[in-house]
Parts: sequence; C-alpha cells; structure tokens
Amino acid sequence: MNFYQRLSALFLLISLYLTGCSSSSNKGEYDGINYQGQLNDPIMVIALLSEQQREWAGVPYLLGGNTRSGVDCSGFTRTTFKDRFNIQLPRTTTEQSRYGKRVPRSQIQTGDLVFFKTGRGPNSYHVGIYVKEDKFLHASTKGGVIYSSLNSPYWNKVFWQVRRI
Repeated sequence: MNFYQRLSALFLLISLYLTGCSSSSNKGEYDGINYQGQLNDPIMVIALLSEQQREWAGVPYLLGGNTRSGVDCSGFTRTTFKDRFNIQLPRTTTEQSRYGKRVPRSQIQTGDLVFFKTGRGPNSYHVGIYVKEDKFLHASTKGGVIYSSLNSPYWNKVFWQVRRI
C-alpha cells in the first residue's frame, strides 16, 4: 500500500471508530471530537488535510478567491486552518508569511505553512500546507487544490521559508 492508500485506510478506521460519538456538523469538529487547534497530532492533521483536499479537489484557482467557485493559495490555507483547526490566519500570503514562528526546513512538520517566492515583486509569493514525505497541499494555478512535492525542481528552486502556527 502506498502512503495515500494507508492514509485513506487509517481515516476510514478512525471514522468508523468515532461514528457513534456524535452527529454534529459544526466546522472544526470531527465526529463529535473537537480537534480545533490540534496541530500537534500529525495523524489527525494528515486525515483532516486529506479530507479537505477531497472536498476541494477540482476547485479552480482564482486570484482573490476563497470559495469552492474559485480559490487562491492564501484563501485556501486560511479556509483550511479556520475550518479544520479553528485557527484564524491572515488573508494574504504576505501577511501569512509573517504569522507564527519561522522554523528551518530541516525541522518541517505536518501542518506547517510552506512559502515560495514565485516571481518578482512584493506579492509574488505562494503558500501551501506541509503534509508528509515532502508533500504539501495547496491551490495551484494549473491544477486547483492538489498535492505537490517540495523536491520537484520548480518548488525546490523557489522555496522560501517554513512557518509553524
């Protein structure tokens, strides 16, 4: 089984185990257990990010967007942190790049924000959420909400910083 198959199986097991706990539909609650702000549990963070990706798959990139009609990178990270972890991030990539604590790339953890300098000028930044095994989740201009590899030639070349919330 590859990483995503194992992740899906784990997610299914957790869902089956917790199904009887509650039928709450509150954002930030996962089958009745409040995981808001729980970025210190990497397995749960991975499961919640996987769920977010499935729900947002196919949503096109739209500069300034933050809905399922269209979303940009900072809109996606802001919405994800609000909906899944009850954490309010600033709206823009520039503001998000100053939020939290900067950590070395060698110490990256699940749930950290990853930033890239994708062009020239003060607003030429991109942001995603680190998942695991050098993969991050983001709203891509070409593919919508997808996983990408930090080690791809492009993302490795434009990598800028990691921020821990």
